[in-house]
Amino acid sequence: MKEIKSQKSKKILKKIFIKLCRLMGYEIIDQNNFYVPTSNRNLNETLSIPGLKSINLPLGEVKITRKVTSLDVIIRTCSSVNMLTQNKKRIFEKEKIEYTLRSINSILRSVSYAKNYHSNIDIKITVIDHNSSVENLDKIKNLLENSSLTFKLLNLDVAEFQDRIKKINEKNKETTANQISNMSNIYKSLLESKLSKDLIYFVEDDYIHELDSITEMLFTYERVASLTGNELVVCPTDYPYLYVRVENTNIYLGEKYHWRKINETLCTFLTSKQVIDKHWDKFLSMCTFEHYPFESPLHEIYKNELCISPIPSIAIHCTNINSVFGLSPNKDWKKIWDKNKV
Repeated sequence: MKEIKSQKSKKILKKIFIKLCRLMGYEIIDQNNFYVPTSNRNLNETLSIPGLKSINLPLGEVKITRKVTSLDVIIRTCSSVNMLTQNKKRIFEKEKIEYTLRSINSILRSVSYAKNYHSNIDIKITVIDHNSSVENLDKIKNLLENSSLTFKLLNLDVAEFQDRIKKINEKNKETTANQISNMSNIYKSLLESKLSKDLIYFVEDDYIHELDSITEMLFTYERVASLTGNELVVCPTDYPYLYVRVENTNIYLGEKYHWRKINETLCTFLTSKQVIDKHWDKFLSMCTFEHYPFESPLHEIYKNELCISPIPSIAIHCTNINSVFGLSPNKDWKKIWDKNKV
């Protein structure tokens, strides 16, 4: 009888101790069964609380001082052009609309998954399409409508931007019609970002995302921005060309991935309204004059703003398998492709 009373007393004291720890903001861990009683979660689950704290064992807790309030995902689509600057076929050798649909589907799935953790963040989807057929536009629209997410689908009017784009590029050659439409779409995306309140994710329609990609980027943005005290740029793809030369870097710990400092990206990246406003002229210069490399203005921005990419990749860029700008190393490309079939 005494033993039973003793066990009850221990349980009561344990409950009181757990409640006190919660009130004081401490986390306690039962390393015997990998359980965190203060959070009522197992160690392999997400322990971080958006906007409040980032928890990563065994480093402990980072107080979030830079809370994310909203995310605008701006997707640029063009299912009528297979490859912008080369004639090679993409991996899997499908029609362009197949990449567009799987890319959008992967983003919608990832956003829906992120809402399980970031329910207080307002997330909106904008698709800016150029020259897709009526049939393909219907497929894109149906995909968006079936997602139950807030979205808008815009048709790009290239004529609105043609006079703002220089017809001769940095190589002293004529800027192609495909490149002008691409630059116009980026221009329109930047104008749309002016309506955003916080984070903006600019993404092209040949990037297929892991289910946790949006979640990871949001958690990581809050964590790294809180640690550094500065805004940043987040690229979701571990590009192979970043390994061509040996460079010094910094490594950051995200929610479930490691991230490293990089100095270059392509035109898919996440950043804040503050960064866009601060470097508006440089961002805009990418839409009005064709540089070589095309993304040179971005690289100039990264000299002043921290840019990071994940190891391994959380989104794959579906280009030709031999392209150094495409498929990320150490990833199961086929698995990601199959998971996002529409």
